[in-house]
Amino acid sequence: MIETLRIEDLAIVESAALEFAPGLNVLTGETGAGKSIVLGALSLLAGGRALARTVRDGAEQAVVEAVFRTEALPELERELAERGLTGDEHELIVRRALAKGGRSRAWVAGQLLPIASLAELFAGRIEISSQHDSQSLLRTERHAELLDRWAGLEPTRALVAGEVARQREIAAELARLRAATRDREQRRDFLVFQVREIDEAKLAPGELESLLALRSRLAHVDRIGREGGAALARLAGDPGQPDAAGAGDQIAESARALTALASLDPELAPFAERLHGALAEVRDLAADLERRLDALEADPGRLADVEERLHRIETLRRKYGATVEDVLAHRDAAARELDELEGADTHEAELEAERSAGRARLVATAAELSRGRQRAAAELARAVEPMLRELAMPGARFEVALPPAPAPEGLPCGAGGAEAPEFLLSANKGERPKPLREVASGGELSRAFLALKQALREQSAGMVLVFDEVDAGVGGEAAERVGRRLAELAERHQVLCITHLPQIAAYAHRHFRVAKRAGARRTGVEVVPVTGDERVAEIARMAGGDRAGDAAHEYARELIATRGDRVAPSRE
Repeated sequence: MIETLRIEDLAIVESAALEFAPGLNVLTGETGAGKSIVLGALSLLAGGRALARTVRDGAEQAVVEAVFRTEALPELERELAERGLTGDEHELIVRRALAKGGRSRAWVAGQLLPIASLAELFAGRIEISSQHDSQSLLRTERHAELLDRWAGLEPTRALVAGEVARQREIAAELARLRAATRDREQRRDFLVFQVREIDEAKLAPGELESLLALRSRLAHVDRIGREGGAALARLAGDPGQPDAAGAGDQIAESARALTALASLDPELAPFAERLHGALAEVRDLAADLERRLDALEADPGRLADVEERLHRIETLRRKYGATVEDVLAHRDAAARELDELEGADTHEAELEAERSAGRARLVATAAELSRGRQRAAAELARAVEPMLRELAMPGARFEVALPPAPAPEGLPCGAGGAEAPEFLLSANKGERPKPLREVASGGELSRAFLALKQALREQSAGMVLVFDEVDAGVGGEAAERVGRRLAELAERHQVLCITHLPQIAAYAHRHFRVAKRAGARRTGVEVVPVTGDERVAEIARMAGGDRAGDAAHEYARELIATRGDRVAPSRE
């Protein structure tokens, strides 16, 4: 519900602040006093179109701001939370500013949002019915929602919409798969070649380093033998030169000398022991080196094989990675992608099967929805028509047409089902029912809106419903019935009503008087709540004119007293 509404520099309103009650709020005043400006302000908050000429002359911008209570609208609070918009203690502040140049801005919970976001947030939560603006009844796309809500068919419609969405996803995925068939085949051939080429090479981790070492040894076998033999001679001596002692002989001689001297200087004994150890290590080293050198032999054939193997590995490295491990990793990735491509045909078959099963479900669910709508259309008409007669439309007929809705290509129906429900009205006896936008006057439209909302009031709650001209063309007992229906509707919703009839105003939980006031230089508008004697005087004015006498005042008191006993108490 709207708790407070503030208007600044809108049309001829310089400044106005209204505190609404939870139930029925009425605005009264002379014709042309500016009551419709309040309706226009509410329309701006709901995302309605803004015109630069509505900015008050001399002002830079017009501002409309409202404080909403949201505890009765958990779905709205969830949607706000999803958008990162949070109020304080179920309180939401919405602000709309319209600059003189035509630029319009909106803030919700202190955050600047696109104007379209207001319409998204408050669609189905703020609804305005007037001669120029009925946000539900004149938009046929809402008729299906209202009918389905009446019949409890919203879950079925959601199933239809979900299945249609999935059918579209499957169709898009199949189109993508089929469009990519040629590319997929080319890619498959390429991957098969890569995997086969790497597999045939039979690479092993660390192989490259081993091959490089082997090639170096085979390529330099002569030098290794020659210079290695010289190193061995220096260690073990040269057999061809008996007088040329090697390092081992010299160490042995030194060890013998230190052993002999240790008898004279015991502290030399450790040095002798260390030399004996070094002698053993040198002799072992010389023996190992000799065996290694003896095993060397030139093998041009094997060197050629190694070179060929290295060339093959180098070719793969240039294609697939810097190291053998990188090449093997590329092979594994190509094999995985190949598996995925090989499974594409299977996936396509699975999607086709899912589409076929889904289409069968969609046909069945859409048929269920259609049957429910056919029953609900007749039931809703039977519920609305008596209310229309009660609201001073005695010859009115209300129908719900169910023309076929165009279905997307390849689907049995669209997301909204197989039909596009539309409300039809015949306001006068003998006339064929026609779409509301073609036949209803402002007052008739508002009363049709009231009758429909009265029928639907148990299926929804917590809305802000605004009525203008609902009393056009009615009076007497009919006005009494309109007021009573508004009061009943206000038990489930917050209702704002602009009225000229005292019978309706008397039902209000809060009553505002709108009046022009002449200033020194220009005319403004004053919106004030009236209670007590002021309210009696205002209702007396509505009943008897500006010179209403005692009888009109007594009549006003009686209206207030009797209506006050028959409406739900204010929920402040």
